Amino acid sequence: MSSILFIFVILFFPDTVFANESANQETVLPFDITHHLVGYLSILITVSAYVAAMAEDVIELRKSKPMVMGAAIIWFAICISYALNGQAKVAAVAFESNLLAYIELLLFILVSMTYLNAMEERGIFDGMRIWLLNKQFSYRQLFWITGFLAFIFSTVVSGLAVGLLMGAVATAVGKNKPQFIGLACVNIVVAVNAGGTFSPLGGISTLFVWQHKILSFGEFFALAVPCLVNFLIPAIVMHFFVPQETPPASQRSINLLRGSKRIVFLFVVTLVITVWANVYLLLPPAAGMMAGLALLQFFSFYLTKTVKNHESPFAYAYKFFGVDIPVVHEKQDFDIYKNVGNMEWDTLLFFYGAMMIIGGLSFIGYLDAIAVFLFGQHSPTDANIIIGLSSAFIDNGTLMFAVLNMHPDLPTGQWLLLTLTLGVGGSLLAIGSAPGVGLLGQIKEGYSFGFHMRWTPVILLGYVASIAVHFWINASYF
Repeated sequence: MSSILFIFVILFFPDTVFANESANQETVLPFDITHHLVGYLSILITVSAYVAAMAEDVIELRKSKPMVMGAAIIWFAICISYALNGQAKVAAVAFESNLLAYIELLLFILVSMTYLNAMEERGIFDGMRIWLLNKQFSYRQLFWITGFLAFIFSTVVSGLAVGLLMGAVATAVGKNKPQFIGLACVNIVVAVNAGGTFSPLGGISTLFVWQHKILSFGEFFALAVPCLVNFLIPAIVMHFFVPQETPPASQRSINLLRGSKRIVFLFVVTLVITVWANVYLLLPPAAGMMAGLALLQFFSFYLTKTVKNHESPFAYAYKFFGVDIPVVHEKQDFDIYKNVGNMEWDTLLFFYGAMMIIGGLSFIGYLDAIAVFLFGQHSPTDANIIIGLSSAFIDNGTLMFAVLNMHPDLPTGQWLLLTLTLGVGGSLLAIGSAPGVGLLGQIKEGYSFGFHMRWTPVILLGYVASIAVHFWINASYF
């Protein structure tokens, strides 16, 4: 919330914020447009775009549209301003730098979600739902199983994808039990955000930190225990409100399509290649993920070329009466481009708009002013906790990208704290993270913004406890 208020302070009282900026700003721009019409227009466009994105359900306008348009207006205004001063190349290079950061993010998520869509199409997750129902677990057991699965899966897969998949599992096993569905979804949101925070492969904000080489791959795992505490404390409290009955068993059988297990294996291989290439070859994570996509493409070719055709069991009878023999095509072919096409493009384009808008404000110089306000007038710990609480309202990936563009001088322990607070702070409200927003749109009964907000106090307790545990067990990083 403080971040939002500060944007309005910049808009209406710029002289107050920028009074001491010249003494603290390290980057010298060719000319100052922070007090120029272009600067004020950029702030106005930023606020308008974010308000429109957050009001998506009310105005029925997909959140990516105002963000992409806002990014276009801001950067065209910046580039025109610089071109009029004979420095068009300076602004163009800055735009290309921000675009490169987005492309790396896009390629990473594209491969991750393509694998996930492929596994879903092959029946992996549907089989998981049937298996859970057939095991006759109680609702309380299912509450913990879905929570832990979300926590584990989110360390290697996009949080939005894991949230939607585990939400579908909770809805299937909790049919006609809205109380269970609601509690399970809150638990899933908290688990996904916590699990994705201690792995650079699991969350947008952690991926940014990894891509910018702020933290090494292994350093993220120092947050494993604090993240587990963040997940367990609210889950333990909610456990006592989960129904104790056992849902009926499923009447369906598990039907995995050909190649399903091998696709899971290829995904594991892809993650291994990604980590190895980054640690030992210093390649960006997107390089390893694209190599994994190539493996999936060749496997798709293999599945398509080896599909089998079967004659009807009444083939001889058909032949005897001179009728054409119907051929039954085995439904096992695999089109990888359909899985690529089924991406969450609205979310991916939203991130394009958000990153380019933040990059534009950074280039103008506003983020330097915010850095002076947050890290100059507050201790790094207070600043990081405030930013983490802000992620309950603003996407954590956007906030992390903004902080990275501020270039604060922080020790490893504080970067870990920032990663922790931004990752788990989004659980405080349903709109604070991609899994929460996704489940609000997917779940029609049991889970809502108001239901999630009832559990905000215990989620906040987990937030505070995780910070305390971080300072306790990671004291050597400070």
